[in-house]
Amino acid sequence: MNRTLPAICFSVAIATATVLAENWPQWRGPSLNGVSGESALPVKWTTSEGIAWKLPMPSLSGSTPIVWGERIFLSVATASKSGALELWAVDRNGGQVVWKRPIAGGNNYQQKQNMSSPSPVTDGQSVWIMTGVGVLKAFDFSGREIWMRDIQRDYGRFGLNWGYASSPLLHLNTLYIQVLHGMKTDDPSYLLGIDKATGRTLWRVERPTHARNESPDSYTTPALLQYAGKTEIVVTGGDAVTGHDASTGQELWRAEVLNPTGDSAHRIVASPIVVGDMIIAPSRNNPLVALRSGGRGDVSRSHVVWKFSRGPDVPTPVSDGTYVYVVTDNGVLYCLDLKTGAIVYGPTRLPNDNYSASPVLADGKIYVTSENRGMTSVFRAGPTFELLAANTFDDYCLSSPAVSDGQIFIRTTTHLWAIGQRRR
Repeated sequence: MNRTLPAICFSVAIATATVLAENWPQWRGPSLNGVSGESALPVKWTTSEGIAWKLPMPSLSGSTPIVWGERIFLSVATASKSGALELWAVDRNGGQVVWKRPIAGGNNYQQKQNMSSPSPVTDGQSVWIMTGVGVLKAFDFSGREIWMRDIQRDYGRFGLNWGYASSPLLHLNTLYIQVLHGMKTDDPSYLLGIDKATGRTLWRVERPTHARNESPDSYTTPALLQYAGKTEIVVTGGDAVTGHDASTGQELWRAEVLNPTGDSAHRIVASPIVVGDMIIAPSRNNPLVALRSGGRGDVSRSHVVWKFSRGPDVPTPVSDGTYVYVVTDNGVLYCLDLKTGAIVYGPTRLPNDNYSASPVLADGKIYVTSENRGMTSVFRAGPTFELLAANTFDDYCLSSPAVSDGQIFIRTTTHLWAIGQRRR
């Protein structure tokens, strides 16, 4: 029974993704792990062929397009290194901007990101947008502002070395927002539960860490873990993986396994994913750790299933329930066995470039877009590597693809691209 439970849970997740596959409501999609139930998606395209429309963008962004019904929502910086932050609502059929709403000023450039990096989130009636400057706002689909918060004003300035970039996680009526920092502050890190309807803080729990210098900083997004009637929020950063009660934020378990050498610069960018009752937690390349759910207290030894020493730095992995696909920043691909962590294939070189966008799995294929050339490699999921296409926009790209209703949406510096025709 214990051996079959992960497969059953993953099947349920895929079934849920199939039902919601017409929408991409959060950064990691309908199943919250980069997996879509869509089929018959485009495989090959160019800047002039296979494109339904393209919408000019004013600047780069690491934010992923969020899609629900007839609307696409975008976090937008009016200039890459300065200017204002806005929320755009776009008609997904023709690519026209329906409305724009100001969110905050004070955009700035940090390494290769600006303050538009957090992706919006929607439940189909409202949309919420978090920014790197700490302003959080809620709107309805007509563009009417419902409420706003300034997280830095309420709880102190963010102290991350390269600027805040975590996206909110939405589950039922709660927005989960993490602030894990330490490089530029002595203030504690914390996790927030915010009522989606009112913006009121439901709870705030501090998240202690022994990490030092830059290692407390985390740019990850929390993950949702559901098993055996329990719902937990998984957070990575500050050298640890922690599980929190979804209702109260109380820390239930902790694994101090993400920085075994005590590296003072071990900040974390790639987010955790949940596959059935397994948690895949990247760190800064080494280690990538797989844990099983169900623990309480210190699970650093009891619940670690396997470790992998050549994980990603920035791109978040993706899994089909049998294999875990890892893309490193320099475009090296590994396929790992989910249960054991054994290398199925790899190192395999994708088209030569840097990679920051996270891979997306849909239609039995994996889509991953490179940074400098905006080249989307499409390869087949499974135990044997087969590159199906490499489609370039010749444009800088930090944003992960979004999949909705037969189309793929990719955001580069100069355009939002709608690839393929919408299924009706």
